[in-house]
Amino acid sequence: MTNMLPDAAAAGRFTFPGTEISVNRMGYGAMQLAGSHVFGEPADPIEALAVLREAISLGVDHIDTSDFYGPHVTNRLIREALFPYPQSLTLVTKIGAWRNDKGDWLHDRSPDFLRKSVEDNLERLGLDQIPIVNLRMGGPEDDIAEPMRAMRRMRDEGLLAHIGVSTVSAGQLAMARDIAPIVCVQNYYNIIHRADDAMIDGLAEEGIAYVPYFPLGGFTPIQSLVLDEVAGEEGCSVWQVALAWLLRRSPNILLIPGTSRRPHLRENIAAASLSLDSARQNRLDALSSLMG
Repeated sequence: MTNMLPDAAAAGRFTFPGTEISVNRMGYGAMQLAGSHVFGEPADPIEALAVLREAISLGVDHIDTSDFYGPHVTNRLIREALFPYPQSLTLVTKIGAWRNDKGDWLHDRSPDFLRKSVEDNLERLGLDQIPIVNLRMGGPEDDIAEPMRAMRRMRDEGLLAHIGVSTVSAGQLAMARDIAPIVCVQNYYNIIHRADDAMIDGLAEEGIAYVPYFPLGGFTPIQSLVLDEVAGEEGCSVWQVALAWLLRRSPNILLIPGTSRRPHLRENIAAASLSLDSARQNRLDALSSLMG
């Protein structure tokens, strides 16, 4: 690792299948720009805007957001900081949930609600069409067919260009793909929690993006002696090692680590330049056994 400014482009590029959308594999997730527990206004609005602008200056051209972050906070900040948007920037949002006045996370995938969610995202982001919208599911028992048909209708009407899915099982993904093309899957996955290994490999063969959320463990940060050891050997943070492992894990993995501080943003993006040798990668691969 050097003292040079980090560059998201060092992670390499990925083109979403069946699209002309090409992005650097190191992106940015806007969730943490909202207040505590992803609810309310940011503690430091000026810093939040600065984080977004610096992300662009460091090569980020893929920002993940949602109108239920805040709610409505991250989309408003993105527009305030970046509009008019760089031509190269791809904004990806997700729908299928909402927040009540207490900050609870509630699900709604009815066709009317999904349409309103897309329209709200369009209005708050200042877009005529959203490049990619992820349909967020709540669990493997949920029916994905009806909401996917609603997504397809909105795609056909031009409200959104492409469809992704989030928090899905292999069965739900297969059913979704029977209804409309899927360009990306956003599921919980990181160096420890690796239930989606087979799904990632299958998607890679077909060139479909996999975007892990909580790549650093989320609300329960990853802790590992092996991570500590490899980070010490590399002269970097454990979080940089965990992100670098994901980039090397499969060429279809895109990263969207989030933060509300510029120093942490630079640290995350610097992971794009970290090269792990095979021996260290193998030691890290073995961490999945900790979860049985």
